[in-house]
Amino acid sequence: MPIEYEPFSARWRDDPYPAYRELRDHAPLHFAPESDCFCLSRHEDVLFALNHPEIFSSRAMFTVIFNSGFEGAPPLNTLKFLVRLALATRANPLGFQNARNLIASDPPAHGELRAIVNRGFTPRRIQAWEPRIREIAARCAAPLAAGERFDLVGDFAIPLPVTIIAEMLGVASERFEEFKRWSDAVIEGATGSKRGFPPHPDTLQAFVELDRYLARIIRLRRRTPSDDLVSAILAEAPGGERLTTLEVLLFLSLLLVAGNETTTNLIGNTVSALLDHPRELARVGADPKLVPNLVEERLRYDSPVQVVFRTATREIERHGVRIPQGAIVALLLGSANRDERRFASPDSFDPGRDARGHLAFGFGQHFCLGASLARLEARVAFEALAPALPRLERVPAERTLLDSFLVRGLRRLELRRAA
Repeated sequence: MPIEYEPFSARWRDDPYPAYRELRDHAPLHFAPESDCFCLSRHEDVLFALNHPEIFSSRAMFTVIFNSGFEGAPPLNTLKFLVRLALATRANPLGFQNARNLIASDPPAHGELRAIVNRGFTPRRIQAWEPRIREIAARCAAPLAAGERFDLVGDFAIPLPVTIIAEMLGVASERFEEFKRWSDAVIEGATGSKRGFPPHPDTLQAFVELDRYLARIIRLRRRTPSDDLVSAILAEAPGGERLTTLEVLLFLSLLLVAGNETTTNLIGNTVSALLDHPRELARVGADPKLVPNLVEERLRYDSPVQVVFRTATREIERHGVRIPQGAIVALLLGSANRDERRFASPDSFDPGRDARGHLAFGFGQHFCLGASLARLEARVAFEALAPALPRLERVPAERTLLDSFLVRGLRRLELRRAA
C-alpha cells in the first residue's frame, strides 16, 4: 500500500510523528505528488543534505515560501503586488526577485551575507542581553506566582522574545503585539491555508505594514547610526561590502518573523510537554541544572521548525529513488529528530537525555543565526517558570496550532492554579 504524506497539507499537522515514522521505515525518500516534491525523513539523509549545499541548494526556500504565491499568477497582478510593496519601502519592485536573501542563498553569496549580519550576533552581544532577558521573564511570570489565570503563549512566550528582538533592533518594543500580528500573518500567509495568489488581504497588509515600518527605521539609521543591530548590519564590512536597503529589509523581516516565532513556539511547546509529563516536570523543578538539557530535548522532541526546503542542483539517487535536477526536496527536521537510528526511544520526552545532534536549528552553513539567542531566552524562561509550574494545570480547551506547514506551535496555552 503506497504511503501518503504531503508536507504542505494540514492533514498531518496535529500529530505528524506517526507519519514520519512510517516514512523513515518504509519510504525514507518519498515523492509527494500533490506538493510536487521529494521528502527526506531520516536523520542521516537530512544531515547529508544540510551539509552539501552544492547538491541541495537553499534557493528552494525562496521558491517555496516567498515565491510560491506568484506561480501561475498573471504578470500584471504580480507587478501590482510588487509595486505596492515598493511604494511602501521605496525600493525597486524588480529587486524583490533578485535581492540576496540569507536563508535562500548558497555559497559564496551566503558566506558574504553571513559575515555581515554576524556582527549583530557575536557571543559578547548575545550575553550582554541576559540581564534584560531575566528582567522581562520575571515581569511576565509574576502573575503565575500570584495564581492568576494566565495564557502562557500570549502573556509570556510572545512578549519575551519579541521585546528582545525589538530592543536589539532599536525599534519600539511596546509595539510587540503589532510585531506578533505581522509575524503571524506573514507566516500563515506564506506557509498556511492562506497561501496562494492573490495574497490574502491580511497577508498583503502585514507585508506592507512591516516593510514600511522597517524601511523607515533603515532610513533613519543610515542618517543617524546608533548602538543597535540595524546600525551594525548597515555598517560597511571590513572588505567594503554593504547590504542594499532591500537586502537589509529582507533580513530584518526574517529576524522579526523567524526569531520570535522560533522562541515563542519553543517556550510554549516545552511548557505544554511538561504539563503532559508531570514526572518530568517534577524532575526539572527539583533540579534546575536540567534546564539546558530540557531546552535541547524539547528542540529535538517537537521542533519549532518542522521542515526546510532545498533544490537539487543535479540528479542524485538515495534509497533507490532518483531525484531529478531542479526538483524541490523537503528536509523533514521534525522527523530526523525522532529517528530511532540516531536517538534511543525517540518518542519519549526525557529532559535528562543527551539530545546533542538534533537538527532543530539546521546544520552547516545555514545553522540558525539566532540559535544562541533562542537558547538563552528559553533557558532564562524556564528558570523563571519552573518554580510555579508544578502548582499549575492546563485550562481545558481545544488545542489549536498555528496554521503553518513550516512552524509548529500553540496559539494559546491557558493555565490556572491546580485544584
